[in-house]
Amino acid sequence: MPRATSDLAVIVLAAGLGTRMKSKLPKVLHRIAGAPMIAHVIAAAAPLKPSRVVLVVGPEPEMAAVETAARAAAPKLSIVSAIQSERLGTGHAVRQAAAALKGHRGDVVVLFGDTPMVSTQTLQSLVRTRRRSRHAAVAASFRPLDRKLFARLVIDPRGRLERIVEARDATEAEARIELCNAGVIAFDGAVLFDLLGRLRNENAKREYYLFDTIALAWANGHSCGHVEIPVDDAFGIDSRLALAEAEAMFQQRLRRRALEDGATMVAPETVFLAADTRLGRDVVIGPHVVFGGGVVIGDDVEIKPFSHLESCTVSSGATIGPYARLRPGAEIGVGVHIGNFVEIKAARVEAGAKINHLSYVGDARIGAKANIGAGTITCNYDGFEKFRTEIGAGAFVGSNSALVAPVSIGEDATIGAGSVITRDVPAGALAVARGEQRMIEGWSRKFRGRRTAERAASRPQRGKG
Repeated sequence: MPRATSDLAVIVLAAGLGTRMKSKLPKVLHRIAGAPMIAHVIAAAAPLKPSRVVLVVGPEPEMAAVETAARAAAPKLSIVSAIQSERLGTGHAVRQAAAALKGHRGDVVVLFGDTPMVSTQTLQSLVRTRRRSRHAAVAASFRPLDRKLFARLVIDPRGRLERIVEARDATEAEARIELCNAGVIAFDGAVLFDLLGRLRNENAKREYYLFDTIALAWANGHSCGHVEIPVDDAFGIDSRLALAEAEAMFQQRLRRRALEDGATMVAPETVFLAADTRLGRDVVIGPHVVFGGGVVIGDDVEIKPFSHLESCTVSSGATIGPYARLRPGAEIGVGVHIGNFVEIKAARVEAGAKINHLSYVGDARIGAKANIGAGTITCNYDGFEKFRTEIGAGAFVGSNSALVAPVSIGEDATIGAGSVITRDVPAGALAVARGEQRMIEGWSRKFRGRRTAERAASRPQRGKG
């Protein structure tokens, strides 16, 4: 049994299926900025250092992936799952966390797994307000432009929250209230489950609504409050259209943060970042650059237009692109040049090396200051297994060469253009592996003459009129 605590716990409601998303994937696993939306929610909560995080998930086998994604987002947090076998409303969902939080007397923050825009600052504000005010609950409020679908917050003259009224149940006067329910709430853990036990499902859907606890708290002598939050923080996702809108909002956040932290973007609206993209200072990013997950960029790097990077590292002073592709496992050293239409995969390119044109380098090491000519490829796959290519420091590989792995090119070695290298090349050696060039004097003139005569002979003869 968990020991009693006086700190903070988090409950994340994540049992939603992909019904309205028209997907077999659980809703909270759909991605924004390269990460599942559940990961964004967990990442927002992690700085609060909760003693426990309880994920409320459905009984379906695919729901196991939700906990996996949550754990990956914050490996140091204690995360457990509670199963909601029947989906009987948000209040019923929170009840399922009771066993996992037995003995907990501190704050409990309840989040929804499909609201990935919620910020750490919002959660901190809710908890801080609840602790200072000693309210039984503090709900997040916001002022959307279109209020038709949102529950309203009824506030008393002293600014306390009396109840939350669903839009369809609101009176004409309540419908004019601007403050709406943002769907995030902090509770006093000492009273939460008592309030949940008093919920009734006397409504059209026969469900237990979490936010009915506000009116119950008042009826039992407890006060409640609210904190107004930015509109974006309250954005929930229940369709592919909303997913796309959230992606656009999240990208705006990421771009703004990158610019504030010292990166330059020539056309920010065309750059797409992942949630975990790390950019150094004085990085310059050209138009139409895309970052997948797991990218770390050092200081003074230039990434030219139309480049794509994922799961790679780029050290200071390097130049990437245009039209370059860095795939998982690419390690780009200090001052390296990766040019147009160059693809790097699972390869280390050491300081000062240059791969400037039309090349593929996979499962390889390129030594410092090596120069790889246009059209060079490392042939790393034989149809069954992958093999490595080693290229020493200062080596020069001529254009249009194929290096058939496993193969090693020594330091300062030279590979003649157009070679197919299948054996190791010692340091300082020249290797040329291509057919011998033959020359036949006058061949072109004779060939063209013969072809001209053949073409003329094949034309039909026209009679004279």
